[in-house]
Parts: sequence; C-alpha cells; structure tokens
Amino acid sequence: MRPKVLLLNELLEAIAEWRSDKQTVVFTNGVFDILHVGHLKSFEQASQFGDRLIVAVNSDGSVRSLGKGPERPINSEHDRARLIAGLSVVDAVVLFDESTPYELLSSVRPDVLVKGADYRIDQIIGREFAGRVERIKLVKGRSTTELMQRIRELPIT
Repeated sequence: MRPKVLLLNELLEAIAEWRSDKQTVVFTNGVFDILHVGHLKSFEQASQFGDRLIVAVNSDGSVRSLGKGPERPINSEHDRARLIAGLSVVDAVVLFDESTPYELLSSVRPDVLVKGADYRIDQIIGREFAGRVERIKLVKGRSTTELMQRIRELPIT
C-alpha cells in the first residue's frame, strides 16, 4: 500500500496510475491548522466529485507568508499532513511551499478543483488547470480562526 503523504513526483506517478484506470482526480487545498469537523465535511463533500481526493497542505513557511499571525501555524506541516492522510476519504496529501497552489495545480491538472463557497469562481487560484471547479458550502461556526478565538477567551484558572 502506497503511503498517502507524497512528494510531488510521487503524487504525479499516483495520478498517472489513477488516470490509466479511468479514475477522476479531485483536488482541494488549505492550511488545515487545527483539524476540525468543518475540514472533514469539506473533504467528504469534495470526494463525492470523483474517485481520488488529493489534499494539498500549505507548508509552515507558506502559512507564515499568508500573514495569519505570528502564532501560526499551531501544528507543524508534517503533523497536519499526517492527520489529513489518516482520513479514509483522502487518497493523497502533498505539501506546497508557495503562498498559493498555482504551481502545484499546473503540474497536477486535476479533473475537479474544489474550494469553499466563500470563494467566487474568479478568485479560485489555478482554476484554468482544472477540468472543472466546484464550490462547496462551509460548515457554519467551524473554522480554525473561530476555534482559536474561543480558546483565547477561555478563563485562565
């Protein structure tokens, strides 16, 4: 059985195998800093658009370049990748160092690119490399930012 956390060349080999078996490749990406039910539901929704789900995860350096705050990421890139790989709905996980997955998408060229409905189609980076783009509903009240805010508001005992 192939490991799920792959380097780009390993991912491209897996994609070639899947495509030779006429399987549809679905791609989504994000930071996924504190894994929560909103992430799981988005992966479950994304997986319904095809046969194989790839999740691209921003590296630690990439997260810092996004300006999410000095304390981010909370979890290391390797921990985030391993946690996501442990989900049965995910077929492959790949890390990327750039602030967007544009370069990665130009190599992967997924059949379906999935992002949250909080993005307009014209805001979705790399859409020109996908066969089609799907937007999915987010789970209200479930975000890493909201979780971190709730943690900050907890009384110190």
